[in-house]
Amino acid sequence: MNWMVFWMAVYLLLVLVLAFRHIRNSEPETYLVNNRNTSLIPLVFTTLATFVGGGTSIGLIAMGYSSGFAAIGIGIAYVTGFMLLMRYAGKIRDDGARDRIYSFPQFLISRFSSPTGSSKLFRRLFSTVVNGVNIFIFFFLLSAQFVGMASLLKFGFGLGYQTAAVVSAVIVIVYTAIAGLSGVIYTDMIQFVVIVLLILFNFVPGIWQDTASFTRLNELPTNMLNGTFYGVTFLVGLLLFLSPSVLVRMDIWQRMLAAKSANTARRASFWSGMGMLPFYIIFPLVGMSVRLVQGGEINPNDAAYIFLHAHGTPFFLAFAVTGLLAALMSSGDSFLNIISISAVRDFQGWRNQPQTDIAKSQLLIRWATMLFGGIALVLALLLPDIVDLMVVGIGTIVIFVPVTLMSLHNKHPEKYAVSAMSSVLLGFVVNVIFFVWGVLNPSQFEPKSSFIPAFIVAMLVLWVGYQIQRKKK
Repeated sequence: MNWMVFWMAVYLLLVLVLAFRHIRNSEPETYLVNNRNTSLIPLVFTTLATFVGGGTSIGLIAMGYSSGFAAIGIGIAYVTGFMLLMRYAGKIRDDGARDRIYSFPQFLISRFSSPTGSSKLFRRLFSTVVNGVNIFIFFFLLSAQFVGMASLLKFGFGLGYQTAAVVSAVIVIVYTAIAGLSGVIYTDMIQFVVIVLLILFNFVPGIWQDTASFTRLNELPTNMLNGTFYGVTFLVGLLLFLSPSVLVRMDIWQRMLAAKSANTARRASFWSGMGMLPFYIIFPLVGMSVRLVQGGEINPNDAAYIFLHAHGTPFFLAFAVTGLLAALMSSGDSFLNIISISAVRDFQGWRNQPQTDIAKSQLLIRWATMLFGGIALVLALLLPDIVDLMVVGIGTIVIFVPVTLMSLHNKHPEKYAVSAMSSVLLGFVVNVIFFVWGVLNPSQFEPKSSFIPAFIVAMLVLWVGYQIQRKKK
């Protein structure tokens, strides 16, 4: 019996049941924020499923194979970031419920470009900058999920990479277009349980065996063991600049907005942060184990499957591959859902349309889901490197930290709207310039550190604009 086909059929059947359940219940509050009534456990599970899902797991395994413990720095930075998020999670949830906010970009636009204090042209320009940069970021993260799914399907079903990537994208696009966030949360819970089972019954025993109870780790290069493979600057930058990025991730905002209460949002932030750290240690160790056994000549994207194949029976291997595919879909549908909501609600100005236009806008979100999913698929075909896609995506997010903190603390952030837009735009440009420079000349600059100068520029631009505005007063 082909166990791969069996487990895939079981999973896809479950997905279809959940998807068609949500076709019948497609109210905007359900489709976009799960009626703002999500309890603690589903909220923690869906957050963890996004942060430790298939794209992250395969990406961290590939990163562990290539660079060792440098990957753990990302996990430590995220845990620190979730502790920071606790400070604001309750406010995010309550402000969202009061003002009917459905996304992070919509929050920034509502704070910095009020209809009474800004011209229509500026509001459109500000919306274009905020949403354009956010969508750019999540295109990379979504493409990373497609690359991860393709690498598994390539081995599991003997497909070519391009065919596997197309199949992966179609599954994610169709489900997300049908179910929305409400369906995403339910599948996330299932997918997170599968990841935990893989950790307990495959990853941990396999690591213990391949590393000879961790004694063989000393065979790896020193810079892989001490985390300095990408340089000390990369590690310091993670703690100082990547940690606050949790506060500005669109997928996290969507989940905080979906919480049933402010207290639930705060508690979910704490337990999500604490719960993800073990995964960010285990996944790199899997990659390092493959490095010890296979050497340094394989494609890092294939390290996850090679490890699973070496430590499982055909029955469990099929279950494991299906589980990772499910986890990849978990992150992919979240990212795609976010991109589509932002584009339609904020570019089209849905929040200002009458109630009778909601059904039309919801249809537009589904069309946007298919369009953006197709674009992300093209990116995955052109840049099939899951580590680069993942790091570029999560790194670029930090340019939103300064303007977000201002919007949460300042009573009249609209007075600094021009400075805020300049901060985001220039930070984004600097990030792109340094990343391209690093890709073309890696000996001169590490491209994965491009978010550091980008964050500094974004912060300085906002601070200078703030000081100028105060002097004008």
